[in-house]
Amino acid sequence: MAIILSKSLPKRIAVCGSNVLTSQSVINIAENLGSEIGKHNGILLCGGMGGVMESVSRGVKKSNGITVGILPNENKSDANPYIDIIINTSLGKIRNFFVVSMADVVMGIAGSWGTLSELSMAMNLNKKVILLANTGGVVDLLINSKSQIASDAFFIANDVNSAISEAFSSN
Repeated sequence: MAIILSKSLPKRIAVCGSNVLTSQSVINIAENLGSEIGKHNGILLCGGMGGVMESVSRGVKKSNGITVGILPNENKSDANPYIDIIINTSLGKIRNFFVVSMADVVMGIAGSWGTLSELSMAMNLNKKVILLANTGGVVDLLINSKSQIASDAFFIANDVNSAISEAFSSN
């Protein structure tokens, strides 16, 4: 017997980015993005730790949204203080697959090798991928390499509003 839901489910938005942040600009972008995800009733999926993950989670909580942190280990205390649902995996970096595979949309901000692995997996899984331009790291590297990547592999957002608009569009 199938269960039919009478309302649409909230969008699950994965946000991938650096675990350590040094730029106040990237912190602000991540927090503003999180706030907008919360305002649009999206559910945040992330790696649950610091940096971009903590900043975006803080923004979601400011809008009374829901955050899910998929941790690489068994230590719940490693989750940032804004995570509502902690999922411990003991899988290390392999947990990146679960972050993106459970999402409807995957967004990238700045980042390094872990972020690159998440974004690559998301593209390979044909997820909608949105990259926030001018945030640095592997995100800008991918944007600047767009001529060498399939033209429909990702959407380039120049600001939080365009990222949110694309994320919550019907497709």
